[in-house]
Amino acid sequence: MSALRGAFTAMVTPMNKDGSVDYEGFRKNVLFQLEKGIDGLVPLGTTGETPTLAEDEEKKMIEIVLGEVRAWEKQHGKKVPVIIGAGSNNTRDAVRYCERAKEMGADAALVVTPYYNKPSDEGIFRHFEAVSKVGVPIVVYNIAGRTGKNISTPLLARIAELPNIIGVKEASGDINQMMAVIATIKSKKPDFAVLSGDDGLTLPLVAVGGDGIVSVVSNLAPAEVTEMTQAALSGDMKKARELHYRLLPFFKAAFVDGNPTSIKYAMNYKGLPAGALRLPLVEVHDEAKKVIEKALKDCGL
Repeated sequence: MSALRGAFTAMVTPMNKDGSVDYEGFRKNVLFQLEKGIDGLVPLGTTGETPTLAEDEEKKMIEIVLGEVRAWEKQHGKKVPVIIGAGSNNTRDAVRYCERAKEMGADAALVVTPYYNKPSDEGIFRHFEAVSKVGVPIVVYNIAGRTGKNISTPLLARIAELPNIIGVKEASGDINQMMAVIATIKSKKPDFAVLSGDDGLTLPLVAVGGDGIVSVVSNLAPAEVTEMTQAALSGDMKKARELHYRLLPFFKAAFVDGNPTSIKYAMNYKGLPAGALRLPLVEVHDEAKKVIEKALKDCGL
């Protein structure tokens, strides 16, 4: 069984009005997640606006999240994996970010497909081969909508044979591809984690043998997303379906005007630390605000 099972929050990066990182807001969000029972945390990913962060900002955020999580684990005796975003379209930088994650004590690193360059399958393989040599556990992040390149199941199967490759965040949006990953890779390597990258596909993926979700919605609703995911994983599909359909309006609204713009607006609306955005991202438009607010009300959030 995979060590990565359950609901993992793809954390936002709270920012002050002047665009600086709100480190105390980030700390409050980490503690909020832990108090609400989240299974794991994923800072410095897409939802964290990582392309706009400086390395010193990233390092300070890693220090905060690992410090708070390790203290929580010691106090409560429960493991909460921290998967640090470590992707780049420059392989040497990705290796360096993975080395940083390892040195600072992360449980794993999330490494996205190289974007913009549009490498061949062989180039993608060699990219993951390079990061796998660092020694930190690696979760492959497949999101063709942002990278321009889908990692096909045969290519992922090849990558999965590399040392330290422990799973995939599958954000292709294609449940058929996800099932192929489970049928051809996870069936042979039961400890290989298959996590959804789309909140709305969590239940379907778990139903066909997946391990959970790297969630955007859990920034605001960690208890509800965790409860739904754990119900599905334990086989209580009636309860999981009830929660899925309760949350479905917000699963959709959380991306109505992009990510993390929509979830940040929702968090600000509910009084959680999120704050401003860094260009080129801007606040959601007025119609999107109405959609988000209605979805929150309809879901009872």
